[in-house]
Amino acid sequence: MTRVAAIDCGTNSIRLLVADADPVTGELKDLDRRMTIVRLGQGVDRTGRLAPEALERTFAACREYAAAIKELGAERLRFVATSASRDAENRADFVRGVVDILGVEPEVITGDQEAEFSFTGATKELTGHEGHAKPYLVVDIGGGSTEFVVGDDSVLAARSVDVGCVRMTERHLTADDGTIIDPPTLGRITAIKADINAALDEVAASVPLEQARTLVGLAGSVTTIAAVALGLTEYDSAAIHHSVISLEQVREITGQLLAATHAERAAIPVMHPGRVDVIGAGALVLLQIMERTGAREVVVSEHDILDGIAWSIA
Repeated sequence: MTRVAAIDCGTNSIRLLVADADPVTGELKDLDRRMTIVRLGQGVDRTGRLAPEALERTFAACREYAAAIKELGAERLRFVATSASRDAENRADFVRGVVDILGVEPEVITGDQEAEFSFTGATKELTGHEGHAKPYLVVDIGGGSTEFVVGDDSVLAARSVDVGCVRMTERHLTADDGTIIDPPTLGRITAIKADINAALDEVAASVPLEQARTLVGLAGSVTTIAAVALGLTEYDSAAIHHSVISLEQVREITGQLLAATHAERAAIPVMHPGRVDVIGAGALVLLQIMERTGAREVVVSEHDILDGIAWSIA
């Protein structure tokens, strides 16, 4: 067993996993798994820079994570940063702050690396699972980007595109004064769909989407939709992990979320406060993917890039 710590810092959230990993048995035993909404990517699509307040929220979470890592005695730590920090002009400020707090330099990985970690984390437990045929299409819907990976026992093809729940919300559902347009007009929803479909055209040019036999969905937008579909009164990762949600359920929930007000979305028992404003766009990304690929259902995984990062250092 090797005790490892993995941190995944994305556009909307930063997450920590401390686990005991056994490469022989393929078991990853969680000791601490947590998530904090920090909105590191706040305004990046518009300004090209990480906002000072977004950096401070992220550094505050890093200080909490550093204490947890020390307390649990992790032997190895890997910090991976994704879409927002790839795009930012001032990412050196971000790197310096993380090094000061955690003692490691964040790896600003490429979209292809991000996709590979996501695939490993999501599918390691699915191999040989009855009813989940290969090849898999793993879709990781993040805040700034979405990763598409097709593979069986390993990655066959991958592509990352700049379509995520935060980016789409800021681009199409945010007024000039920064307020959320709530609920969005049909024209704004149509504009989001056009962006998603253009991105799917890019993906289809290099990733054989039609070969996939099982769609696996990752990250907070997907798990939140699953929690709503399952009728949960509180978030239950065990119930959500490997649940199967139909296209009809995704379509119905997406319509409800886009038609709802901020207060109505916030009142959903499983809704994280940091996801209230971006869940409509995230749901729309999932729906468009399912309709484009012809997937009748999505297998929801709580294990994703974070688990892939942990395995990479185990």
